[in-house]
Amino acid sequence: MVKETILKKYENRAVFWRTAEIQNQCTILCNQLSTTNYLKEPISEVLNTELSQLSNIYDGRVMVINEEYHIVKDTFGIEAGKTIISPDVIACFSGIGTSHYDGESRYIEITTPIVEKINGKNHVKGVVLVSVSTDIIHETLNELSGKANLLFAMMMLIVAVGGTFLANLMVKPLEEISHTIDDIAEGYDSDNLHVDAYTETKRISEAFNKMRNRMQVLDDSRQEFVSNVSHELKTPLTSMKVLADSLLAQEDVPAELYKEFLGDIAEEIERENNIINDLLSLVKMDRTSSDLNVKSENINELIERNLKRLRPIAALRNIELVYESFRPVMAEVDEVKLSLAISNLVENAIKYNKENGWVHVSLNADHKYFYVKVADSGVGIPQEALDHIFERFYRVDKSHSKEISGTGLGLAIARNAIITHRGAIKVHSEEGEGTTFTVRVPLNYIS
Repeated sequence: MVKETILKKYENRAVFWRTAEIQNQCTILCNQLSTTNYLKEPISEVLNTELSQLSNIYDGRVMVINEEYHIVKDTFGIEAGKTIISPDVIACFSGIGTSHYDGESRYIEITTPIVEKINGKNHVKGVVLVSVSTDIIHETLNELSGKANLLFAMMMLIVAVGGTFLANLMVKPLEEISHTIDDIAEGYDSDNLHVDAYTETKRISEAFNKMRNRMQVLDDSRQEFVSNVSHELKTPLTSMKVLADSLLAQEDVPAELYKEFLGDIAEEIERENNIINDLLSLVKMDRTSSDLNVKSENINELIERNLKRLRPIAALRNIELVYESFRPVMAEVDEVKLSLAISNLVENAIKYNKENGWVHVSLNADHKYFYVKVADSGVGIPQEALDHIFERFYRVDKSHSKEISGTGLGLAIARNAIITHRGAIKVHSEEGEGTTFTVRVPLNYIS
């Protein structure tokens, strides 16, 4: 399409210049014819020579026509004396020169008036009709077309070679990325990607490295979790086996000792049961939010129900459990999961509190969220432990883990329950001065 457009423009331009050139020659010739008596007596050798030269130079035919439309001179010598009437000749006798190009027949036809001044006015006394071949223009067009085809072929070859080179250049980094992904899919370890060939591969590399690092963290977390679960489940079993073996190794064991050992075994069984229940709760929390049974709940009543269950536990250590509600709150929540979160927070506040201490639970809300604050007068949390307290099986003071019952999963369960509700949980604590947990949950659940 581009080639045809260029060739067409060249053809039009070549025809334009050829036409202008011939018109100039015809104007000069017509001026000479008007000053002689050639239209009546075409015998001037000089003018006949010039007419022949014009015909030969442009490979064409020249005819001189008088005002009776008779052909006075024909350089081909075959139409002299005959009459010619054509629209272009008639228009030229009106004083208007014409030009016409026939691309299919390959010729240009030009008419130029022979003007004579009579009493200061121009009178057309005759017409010079010139028809010239445009074969040379078409030969040049054919030659240009061939060269254009050759140039086009060369350009296509260059584009193909260049395209192949660029494609290989662009694909090579992607192949490196693909091989690394395949290695990881097959289970092989791999270093971080550093493919900076161009902006896109750099972004892919950075995204891949983030994903790989996150997978590594998840894998490490999974392995640590499995290790912790194994340890926590094994510990009560080991204790029970030691107690049972001690009984079996003795003869005539007193009934009081049996009762004491069986009581210890029952405590270990209860501890094992608590660990399993907490693990099941945690697994449920890890599921997608589609498992939530969201309904509109009265949060005031929900908290009061949970605190009513925990007041006897607080009373055993003479801990004052205070609840303060600033306004009625209705919200879209999963009652079971939110209760689990609040219960774990309050129960922890009771467990890690001082004798005769206090736990303060408050509820407030604005137009978008409701807020639950659980504050206590307990032992507090060291600053270096604050970043880890929501990790599974993490215990702040491992030396007292036997003294204070628990599985180390309570805060992990609470955090997962809050996050599942698209909420957030924060902690502020000073060692020896107590701890405050603040929970924020949307009033309207957004899936």
